[in-house]
Amino acid sequence: MSDYLGRATAANAQIRAFAINSRELVEEARRIHDTSPVITAALGRLLSGAAMMGSMLKGERDVLTMQIHCDGPVRGLTVNADSHGNVKGAALEPQVMLPPNKLGKLDVGGAVGNGILSVIKDMGLKEPYVGQTQIQTGEIAEDLTYYFATSEQVPSAVGLGVLMEKNNTVKQAGGFIIQLMPFAEDETISALEEKLKSMDSVTDILDAGSTPEQLLELLLGDWGLEINDTLPARYVCDCSRERVERALISIGKKDIQEMIDDAKPVEVRCQFCDKIYSFDTADLTGLLNLSK
Repeated sequence: MSDYLGRATAANAQIRAFAINSRELVEEARRIHDTSPVITAALGRLLSGAAMMGSMLKGERDVLTMQIHCDGPVRGLTVNADSHGNVKGAALEPQVMLPPNKLGKLDVGGAVGNGILSVIKDMGLKEPYVGQTQIQTGEIAEDLTYYFATSEQVPSAVGLGVLMEKNNTVKQAGGFIIQLMPFAEDETISALEEKLKSMDSVTDILDAGSTPEQLLELLLGDWGLEINDTLPARYVCDCSRERVERALISIGKKDIQEMIDDAKPVEVRCQFCDKIYSFDTADLTGLLNLSK
């Protein structure tokens, strides 16, 4: 089954919710970057969360970027998402090996450590929206919950998970985001809190065969769940030679001339898909003539 996310409301629109099955896109990220299991889990959780948050964007060309700058051995994670369910991401240190945490799980919190979570939304305005919060646990889901509460003032519950096979490929991945609207009643809030406490883990639910709709039903079926729509989710890198050329032109004549003087081909590797773009002296001369 291909990855997709579902969007829903419940309790007469007091609650809005999102759920995703993201196994294939997380496995694609693992394959491209050859990540260790704990980094696959960290990057996979962030990709899953970004895909759902990207689907909250209104504009066709709106883009969301999430960055984690941290003191843990991964050092940093970056993920991009658009409003169409497309995501891409990378870790600064893809190969980190850590013992399991005290619960016997992959120690994502240990890999991340302390730092800053930044959420940047480019919605076609003069300046992008930027929200920043301190990392709370490094487990990603808790950090996004804290981000929503403090930076966007939206009470939310976020669940994210990645389950690995013994051969270190991705067995299951996905998650949910539940958000309370400003007019949500205290009774609804209290009942939802109790429901969340009794839920199994996201990966256990998905591994049992549940779809995003069924995950939302488990979470919100007691409150008149309404599935609004579904959206394919994919790992997609939109890099191109033209984009790389524009980036090289932007560095200015002096630096391009230095590359030409070195008389060696210049290779630029995309951080998201590992594709290499090569520019020889003739290519660089052409870019030099286009630069300011």
